[in-house]
Amino acid sequence: MRIWRRWLSPVALFICAAFVTVACAGNTGGNDVIRVGSKDFTEQLILGEMYALVLEDAGYQVERKLNLGGTPVAQAALESGEIDLYPEYTGTGLLTVLKAEVDSDPAAVYETVSTQYKEQFNLVWLEPSPMNNTQALAMTQKRSSELGITTISDFAAQASDLTLIGPPEFEVREDGLPGLQAAYGDFQLNSYKAVDAGLRYRGLVDGEADVAVAFGTDGEISAFDLVVLADDQQLFPPYQVAPVVRQETLDANPEVQDILNGLAPLITDAVMQSLNYQVTGEAQEPEVVAQQFLQESGLLEAAANDSE
Repeated sequence: MRIWRRWLSPVALFICAAFVTVACAGNTGGNDVIRVGSKDFTEQLILGEMYALVLEDAGYQVERKLNLGGTPVAQAALESGEIDLYPEYTGTGLLTVLKAEVDSDPAAVYETVSTQYKEQFNLVWLEPSPMNNTQALAMTQKRSSELGITTISDFAAQASDLTLIGPPEFEVREDGLPGLQAAYGDFQLNSYKAVDAGLRYRGLVDGEADVAVAFGTDGEISAFDLVVLADDQQLFPPYQVAPVVRQETLDANPEVQDILNGLAPLITDAVMQSLNYQVTGEAQEPEVVAQQFLQESGLLEAAANDSE
């Protein structure tokens, strides 16, 4: 009997130790590495850095997988588990990923993408920011005032006398010039000046065109004090940004949701325009711009304390 007890005791200890190890492994929580992705343009790089920085400040280990590519690449990386989250736009989710019908109601679009992403991909949309990076048309203050143009309807009424400048694809895309003509009457432009996307605003302010194809959070809008024409027929869908996160990641790290939702309200059109221009117009690095904004907003407590 004593021999049996001596054999049983080490075995029991081994089983207990194994149970504890398994139990601990199933509760890694915030010790997991969070892999943050982004698409391949300025705004996405800034937003991806913001997400990474606030998570690191909360004690998470973060692996950056920024600059992945376009929407299909980022979406595939999220579905496959290559990344855990990345910033996405409600309009892009609706039209590009879900292939759904155009909808101009921000609340309805968010409800659609939130519900369908969960059902189809087991992905979670966190709270959207106020910013709206939708397509738009912009003019200089001077030209807008001279012609009395403040809406796209005003633009359409005078289109035969106007030159529109923008990327080549806008002239043929369904949600570009053809979409405008369908929504605002079959107007005809005086001319369309097709240029590289980075040259639109310079051409506008230099007087090469009257109106430029824009996006709502382009940094040049605030830098050049441009007028964004009101989309009074509500053609363009909303493009609010929000983190899209794998459900498995939130299950293991529930605090991630509160951390990123705390950042969301601060990202307005004006804020994003300013941050974008610091990169595109002033040649600052996205990570530097993101960190400075978060420190000034009081969201990087550790960094703020270190600097005191």
